[in-house]
Amino acid sequence: MISLILIPLLLSFLIASVQSGGIAVYWGQNKYEGTLQSACDSGNYVIVIIAFLTTFGNGQTPVLNLAGHCKPSTGACQSLSTDIQACQAKGIKVLLSLGGGIGNYTLTSPSDAQDVAQYLWNNFLGGNSSNRPLGSAVLDGIDLDIELGGTSYYDVLVQTLSSYSSQGRKVYLSAAPQCPYPDAHLGQAISTGLFDYVWVQFYNNKPCEYQSGGDITKLTNSWNTWTTNVNATYIFMGLPASTNKTGSGYIPPSLLVSQVLPMAKNSSKYGGIMLWNRYYDLQSNYSNQVLDSV
Repeated sequence: MISLILIPLLLSFLIASVQSGGIAVYWGQNKYEGTLQSACDSGNYVIVIIAFLTTFGNGQTPVLNLAGHCKPSTGACQSLSTDIQACQAKGIKVLLSLGGGIGNYTLTSPSDAQDVAQYLWNNFLGGNSSNRPLGSAVLDGIDLDIELGGTSYYDVLVQTLSSYSSQGRKVYLSAAPQCPYPDAHLGQAISTGLFDYVWVQFYNNKPCEYQSGGDITKLTNSWNTWTTNVNATYIFMGLPASTNKTGSGYIPPSLLVSQVLPMAKNSSKYGGIMLWNRYYDLQSNYSNQVLDSV
């Protein structure tokens, strides 16, 4: 028999456990951010997203752009397999992000979306290819950060990628929509309900981000809209890790801990925070300041 005195304590522990989250971070867009393995060795992240596959769809040969870390066309990025596997050995999921703010990508038809999914499966996930850009390591999944091009057929891409999970290894799916709801590019895809993680970009979007001076009203309203309406396993609060070249929406760590996270954790879908990006996090030490509270 459990003592009646202990029941409230047990419930408090269970609630706290459910509400605890983790930090996801984008890596790959600044050659001065250190190696992928060093990001994982920090112990601060549960998910690292490699950014970006900037060209795909419309019959184009896909192009990986890692901004000076390595040159995929020469095969130099295949050495990242060791880093990827080292991260995974620590229990950290490693995803590949498609899209970004600069690139040449679009999907022109359902078959085009299926072709892109097959390419991703064979070259980054559990399939086979003689020229895998990141080497033999099998990534844990695919992230969609779609900010350009057409808005159609990403639902087909997601459905096709999800179907590959039936081949024995789960393909994790994530999305990085802008905070105005619904997202113009990813709305259809998110409506499939197939995403494991949705990290909403609560920055560079003044109608739904934190307002400097301590006002979290717009942020709170938008967070509640996303967590109420989106069918995803976990929803993360996407934030800039510093004020340096990330526009608006930066939340001081002390305010995140004291006001924003307690609000966000009211949702059972709370998964943690996403930071853009590893380089800015190194500069600001943001993740170290909030890690224990996430």
